[in-house]
Amino acid sequence: MRLGAVLSALRPALPLLLGLSLGCSLSLLRASWSHGAAEERCLAPGPPAPPARGAPPEAAEGRPGPGHEDFRPRIVPYYRDPNKPYKKVLSCLSCRTRYIQTELGFHERLFVAVLTSKATLNTLAVAVNKTVAHHFPRLLYFTGLRSAKVPHGMVLVAHGDERPIWLMYETMNYIHQHFGADYDWFYIMQDDTYAQAEQVKALVTHLSINQDVYLGRAEEFIGGDEQARYCHGGFGYLLSRSLLLKLHPHLDSCRNEILSVRPDEWLGRCIIDFLGITCVSQLQGQHYHTYELAKNTELEKEEQEDFQAALAVHPVSDMTLMYRLHKQFSRIQLDRVYQEIQDLQMQIRNLTALTPADEAGVTWPVGINAPFLPKSRFEVISWDYFTEQHLFSCPDGSPKCELSGASKADVSEIIESAVEQLNRLYQPLLRFSKRQLLNGYRRFDPTRGMEYTLDLLLEVATQKGHSHVLAKQVSLVRPLSKVEIIPMPYVTEATRVQLVLPLTVQDLDFVANFLDMFAMNTLDTHDNALLTLLFIYHPYDAQRVGQVDVFAGVKAMVGELEKRYAEVKIPWISVKTEVPSQVKLMDIVSKKHPVDTLFFLASVWTEINMEFLNRCRMNTISNWQVFFPVHFQEFNPALVYRGEQTASSSTDFLRDGHFDRHSFAEACFYNSDYMTARTKLAADILDRDEVLESMEVFDVFLHYSGLHLFRAVEPGLVQKYTLRSCNPRLSEELYHRCVLSNLEGLASRSHLAMALFEQEQANST
Repeated sequence: MRLGAVLSALRPALPLLLGLSLGCSLSLLRASWSHGAAEERCLAPGPPAPPARGAPPEAAEGRPGPGHEDFRPRIVPYYRDPNKPYKKVLSCLSCRTRYIQTELGFHERLFVAVLTSKATLNTLAVAVNKTVAHHFPRLLYFTGLRSAKVPHGMVLVAHGDERPIWLMYETMNYIHQHFGADYDWFYIMQDDTYAQAEQVKALVTHLSINQDVYLGRAEEFIGGDEQARYCHGGFGYLLSRSLLLKLHPHLDSCRNEILSVRPDEWLGRCIIDFLGITCVSQLQGQHYHTYELAKNTELEKEEQEDFQAALAVHPVSDMTLMYRLHKQFSRIQLDRVYQEIQDLQMQIRNLTALTPADEAGVTWPVGINAPFLPKSRFEVISWDYFTEQHLFSCPDGSPKCELSGASKADVSEIIESAVEQLNRLYQPLLRFSKRQLLNGYRRFDPTRGMEYTLDLLLEVATQKGHSHVLAKQVSLVRPLSKVEIIPMPYVTEATRVQLVLPLTVQDLDFVANFLDMFAMNTLDTHDNALLTLLFIYHPYDAQRVGQVDVFAGVKAMVGELEKRYAEVKIPWISVKTEVPSQVKLMDIVSKKHPVDTLFFLASVWTEINMEFLNRCRMNTISNWQVFFPVHFQEFNPALVYRGEQTASSSTDFLRDGHFDRHSFAEACFYNSDYMTARTKLAADILDRDEVLESMEVFDVFLHYSGLHLFRAVEPGLVQKYTLRSCNPRLSEELYHRCVLSNLEGLASRSHLAMALFEQEQANST
């Protein structure tokens, strides 16, 4: 009975199972037969088999017939002529994003063109640039004639003729020629137009790029067809890439055949006559809202819906009016954001009541991440105590320091915000005013932002005039704002890196390892890197250099490298000084290299590798950014392992050391940036050379340049443990940094504790 029940249950699936079994069996038989036949053809000696009946004669001779290709592999041996220079080939892993984007046919979203003139370039065009330029990814200004000086931060294209129609014709040609293949949308506006940049960007994200779009404020031609419309140039208009590509072949005919005074009418007539497309004010459910600004309009009191919804406002008569419009629309946008936040908070409260956690699941503030919960005592985020005058957690490690700068402004703002929130909550019944900050605590939570707890002494006044002093504790959060990607100039990994290595007598024991790593990781791989040595002689050693040269061994090593690599030259510079100031040494090197040289100031303990050199190239940008990596310093193996076997795996080094934040010996920067900052420093110190002994290259860039200083941990720079020799003739701050670097580089706190414990145990026995 059971067998019958099982067969009845499997009966519907039997055909499927039989078909799968039969198909798998036939596939295996065919594969084994094909493999055996192929082996017989390859291994069997004798003449080739006769061609099949009906085969062409080419196949009988062993050649492929027509329509066929010979795919038999050929092994081509690699041979490199030693007399020809080696040319480095960049792998696909180092390709830049823009090349990949071009190959895949991706386009940028929006290009903006602003039509201006010589008379308004330094007024209205500057106002446009300051209000909307930072919102658009690419913005160019087009004019007929240019003034003698172009305002800073503006890219100007001058066509050489002030005629409006000619300016429009040349602008459309220029846009098609240089940007027609790179962008999907083209927004054209005048310098007397205020445009809401964020609204324009949001508009193009909702439109399809597959249609011919001519979108703006539609206007009728004077005495023309009622159905034909052109887009008014004063309010701006939007063109799609497909329309621009179709329009370009007809621009010359439009210039010769269409007569018009206004450039926007001329362009609209050209599009209508040759493409049959008229201007529209709404498309695909999206409306192009505009507002015509009347004279003597009070912007602060303007509350019409047309004004608040406008993407473009015209005409703007002067710069002040442009800035007032920007302020008003920014306030409107800010009010909308606050209202959206309140609506979202209300929705979160309503939905939380339906969750299993009920009201307890609502975080404070609503919509902000909950506080970070530490899983061990090592993850606890400490609170910093402060008052209105002092901070009790100082950057330099001292127990108390004066509250100043950004920290003082932060504390003042947070106290004012706390009192304002209390008044907003309890008015009109109570009115609060601050007497004193009793206690203040703050901590930075990486999941939500800066948290504050304040004990405030407040004076409370009622509606009847009674007042009372009370102490109240409040909690506040300054949440993390939206993370944005900072646009950076384009750099390449093909830049040559000039390594600069200062050497003293104390560094002689480590030079051999440095040169070996340099040869293995740069010379053998033909990386685009050069090396310059700085021999720093003490005055006593410099006098005896004729009899005994302390750097003779290093010079012999350099000579061996130059013999091994015939195309490589490693120059050296001899310097005599008692105080090897980093700035003075770079002054000597800087004068001997071109201004576009990329320097990597190294230390003798640095192990050079291609990975770091590429990061040095990518993180150092001329006239923009300098790079100061924080190397990884291994701990003293005598304290860490205490006679045990060291870590054998190269991936374990990060557990046996620390990132040395006190060292500024390594730096990547361009010579032109250093020369600019050094010139400002020279004007400030007025030939007081003793000031240079208290500074490093990092201090020069920090105080005398407007560049970005990128200071980041660099796992590619690993240094073996060694006790640095600190020069007491340097400044107190530099000597203190060196001593701290030596002390913190001994071992971790747990290793030091174990070493002390073992020493105490040994002494007690």
